[in-house]
Amino acid sequence: MFWRRPAKLQADWLIVGLGNPGEEYRLTPHNLGFLTVESLAQDAGIRVVRPEENALVGRGELCGCSAILAKPLSYMNRSGGPVKQLLQRYKLLPERLVVIYDELDLPWGSLRLKQKGSAAGHNGMQSIVDSLGTSEFPRLRIGIHPGHPVANGAKYVLRPFGQAEVQEVQAIVGRAADAVRDMLAEGAEKAMARCNRRDPESLE
Repeated sequence: MFWRRPAKLQADWLIVGLGNPGEEYRLTPHNLGFLTVESLAQDAGIRVVRPEENALVGRGELCGCSAILAKPLSYMNRSGGPVKQLLQRYKLLPERLVVIYDELDLPWGSLRLKQKGSAAGHNGMQSIVDSLGTSEFPRLRIGIHPGHPVANGAKYVLRPFGQAEVQEVQAIVGRAADAVRDMLAEGAEKAMARCNRRDPESLE
């Protein structure tokens, strides 16, 4: 797909957290993208409640930038449609998109910020890549692998967090939100250097 550079931007960034709508999915590994967007919104005083393009969105300022925060309501595997429509609505190129999502191939609690790359088997990301016709946009992956073999990955990513895990998840989400703010404030290279070298077991 050929993306024309818009004459006038309506925002600086579109920040999308991936997940599944519905209370039964809220506190599951597959919804860490949603939880990170909610953390960013709470800290910035942004309400992500307005329905637009089959997503809930909120607009506000993050690190001196005008940002659109979004949670697609299409379910994980069909995230591409809402993301494409939001980029078009706000006249943004894919390079101004940040996607936050869980990654079973990464150790629990680790973060990986990249400026581009393949979907690596993640259905939500593959939907976005297919819809946009490009994989050249920033993304933050949040590791969810428990450190032991997972017999059924689809079942594992949708399991509710145990009570003992919730505080740990809050710390992981806080670090993920920090990584997004670092990227907006300092640029991708500096944010990647800081985020990607952190010890995944250090959740403070």
